[in-house]
Amino acid sequence: MRTGPNRRGFLQAASAAAGAAALPGAAPEARPKIAALASVYFYLSHAYHIVGRFLDGFDVYDGRPQTLHRPGFDVASLFIEQVDPATDLGRPKAKRHNVRLSPTIADALTLGTGKLAVDAVLLIAEHGNYPYNDRQQKLYPRGRFFREVLDVFRASGRSVPVFLDKHLSYSRAEAAEMVRAAEERKVPFMAGSSLPVTWRMPPLEIPLGRKFREVLVASRGDLEIFGFHALETLQCMAERRNLGGKGEGVVGVTCLEGDAVWEAGDRGLWSWELLDHALGRSHTVNPGRIRQNTRDYHPPGAPKGDVPTRLDRPVAYMIEYADGLRATALILNGHVDDTTVAARIETEGGGTSIVSTLMYLPAPPGARFFDPLVLRIEDFFRTGTPPYDVRRTQLTGGILDEALESRFRGHVRIATPDLAAIDYRPPADSGFIQSPLTDPEPNRL
Repeated sequence: MRTGPNRRGFLQAASAAAGAAALPGAAPEARPKIAALASVYFYLSHAYHIVGRFLDGFDVYDGRPQTLHRPGFDVASLFIEQVDPATDLGRPKAKRHNVRLSPTIADALTLGTGKLAVDAVLLIAEHGNYPYNDRQQKLYPRGRFFREVLDVFRASGRSVPVFLDKHLSYSRAEAAEMVRAAEERKVPFMAGSSLPVTWRMPPLEIPLGRKFREVLVASRGDLEIFGFHALETLQCMAERRNLGGKGEGVVGVTCLEGDAVWEAGDRGLWSWELLDHALGRSHTVNPGRIRQNTRDYHPPGAPKGDVPTRLDRPVAYMIEYADGLRATALILNGHVDDTTVAARIETEGGGTSIVSTLMYLPAPPGARFFDPLVLRIEDFFRTGTPPYDVRRTQLTGGILDEALESRFRGHVRIATPDLAAIDYRPPADSGFIQSPLTDPEPNRL
């Protein structure tokens, strides 16, 4: 992921191998095969961005003369659960790339042979016409898709790496079962979104084992879909702290909204100073006073069939970790339209410092934040080793589930013994991309 020898070496090796196979008389080596499973595949959907990068390649400015990177895998099959002929791009894309259009998940994994016939699985159940529960969570079929994948693994007597886009499930219980089943079957398992691996402006790598005093994220968007991004940003920072012998888990979660958010800040339950530092990194912060900007906000209409969950008031997800760390994710629609984070940490000399950064998400249509995510997925498929523990995603999704439960129950604190039991260790290298976003060649006049 970094512009260093590992990333560049892998890309150069892949390029050299492709070139060798193209020499006259050389027998082309079989490329590993991917089964892509999607809820939908339309313009700018997650399947469009992720599967499309495996099919078409994308630019990587890592110092090589040739910047177009083509992942070293072939998409062998594509399953799309919901197809709207008016908007679907998956079927014509599959036809252009000679990809098998599979009527079932089992067929996508077996390629019609009855046995597992692919080397990796992309599971992208984001977008589509699915119902909501009473907590305004969209019931995406990620768990169901994953269970059907496991059925093929069991029948075939072997497993391959699986990447699951975003959080594991709307249900923390289902997510826990997915992690347990993956461990039981020894399935290499990766999940999550682009936020932990996208560009950080300025670059920020907190060394492992630092003592943290507090963490705060300023973000925007819908309660669940974007709330996950805010919490994932928070967790990929908070996990780097010195745990003092305690576990990584969370013992309590509270959701606040409206004026109660500001009152909590005034009472010191979250830090206005940290918020100022986070907002200082924002590219979108709205001029004017934060309380008025969030009050003036009018949410856009939700897409047809969706429940509107982008609120016209501030929302706070407040998290209590088992080691005593307190952290807050603020959704500030009307004041910002990006995601920034600030943390108060102890320095090597024993003092304290506030560090902060923007998790930069380049806008569509390119949505270049999918580039580093696909690079990480590619590394995972190649090695079978996820870049971080899937329990990070399990914990983040569980916090979100409990926060929405808190809101449903009238904004009460929810004790979370199941989340307290989740423990893992973060990677030494947090893995955010540090190669240039665009062509770094200077103009010469």
